[in-house]
Amino acid sequence: MTEIRLTNTKTRKKEVFTPIDPENVRMYVCGPTVYDRAHIGNARPVIVFDVLFRLLRHVYGEDHVTYVRNFTDVDDKINAEAQRRKDAGDPRTLEELIRERTDETIRWYHDDMGALGNLTPSAEPRATEYIAQMIAMITDLIARGHAYEKEGHVLFRVRSYKDYGKLSGRSVDDMIAGARVEVAPFKEDPMDFVLWKPSTDDLPGWESPWGRGRPGWHIECSAMSHELLGETFDIHGGGIDLQFPHHENEIAQSMCAHPHGGFAKVWMHNEMLQVEGKKMSKSLGNFFTVRDLLDKGIPGEVIRFVFLSTHYSKPMDWTEEKAVNAEFRLHGFVELIGMYGDLETAWGLSPEPAIIDALSDDLNTHAALEVLGKMDDSATANRLARNLVFLGLFSEEELAQRVSDYSAGLAALHEKALELQALREIAMSTKDFSRVDAFKEMLSRANVSVRMTKTEVHLRPEVDFDPAKLEALK
Repeated sequence: MTEIRLTNTKTRKKEVFTPIDPENVRMYVCGPTVYDRAHIGNARPVIVFDVLFRLLRHVYGEDHVTYVRNFTDVDDKINAEAQRRKDAGDPRTLEELIRERTDETIRWYHDDMGALGNLTPSAEPRATEYIAQMIAMITDLIARGHAYEKEGHVLFRVRSYKDYGKLSGRSVDDMIAGARVEVAPFKEDPMDFVLWKPSTDDLPGWESPWGRGRPGWHIECSAMSHELLGETFDIHGGGIDLQFPHHENEIAQSMCAHPHGGFAKVWMHNEMLQVEGKKMSKSLGNFFTVRDLLDKGIPGEVIRFVFLSTHYSKPMDWTEEKAVNAEFRLHGFVELIGMYGDLETAWGLSPEPAIIDALSDDLNTHAALEVLGKMDDSATANRLARNLVFLGLFSEEELAQRVSDYSAGLAALHEKALELQALREIAMSTKDFSRVDAFKEMLSRANVSVRMTKTEVHLRPEVDFDPAKLEALK
């Protein structure tokens, strides 16, 4: 069986991945808080762990991998948007408006992440569906002495868990000195964090042993992962920005609530994303949602290709130049398959061993793309098609449509080449090349390159070839 090696944030080493149960490999990844569109930084962990999901399914079998990614639908920003709609005159209850907003945002998320070629996880729990499990876990933590209730709040005693800080490599005292922590009179220790907090009448809330309230953010993932994956599972992933405090707190809660379990064996974190060499921010004018890029005409496969070009453990820089280069390379792939490929044969092939080897080496997606780049002749067209789909750059249906469009475009260009040749023959005798030049200019506007020899005309569709513009060429 293929040996997979993954860098474990917990041990700071690249380790051979050995699943707890090869018949049920389990992975949890922290998902979005659904208050608005996902920005391009949010897309990075989705793509990273989608590639890992694909690799695990290939190695262990599609029916033997469980991938859970949650939706946080309890949040102040969600509440604020619902309140804004109510203040604007919407007669529905706040709960109805919150549900509408979260449903809407989840639909956007699915649309945008799907456009980037990501598979749907095995389960996508919403936090509001697991409140009972959160209350049960908090109750257990109090009983074990790891949490306490004060003024309607329940807080976790950080110092009750001796290994707190091991994931991020810092001691509790160092964290207090270097972090901004919420100071509140009901805390026994500045580092203690909220498991449950009271809700006012105008906010969403659930009845609990500590009064009407709602969960803290960290307990949500602990409860959902336990319910769906058990006390111990294989991989926990997310962005490096979640390492502290979110993941550190998850570990503390889960290990204290289930001391005989191991929570996550392997922790993986992707690095952050920049735009044109700078931190993405609205103040700098370089803040983009995934939908912004899609609406600008940047195809999902181009965005994914750019993301795969940088190893997940390295900071990634999104640039327009990278997007242009990615689109050019993907066009070349489709062109090669359109000329020489047989997709029915391609779908029956297995993924390229060299690509599996690259991904098995700590998800080296850059190396996997280099393998794709070497599939550059007629003999490799079918393998190229199969591996483009395996890496999520196209679905089978999408690639078939692109190849079909390319073939139809070639047929149309053949007719235009004959027309241009006829115009040139007339111009050779009349010495008036104005119609030839005008025809070539319109071909250029349709993103068609023109090469003319003494006896032949060769037309080639380039990136962004627009067959519709050929209709104007009469």
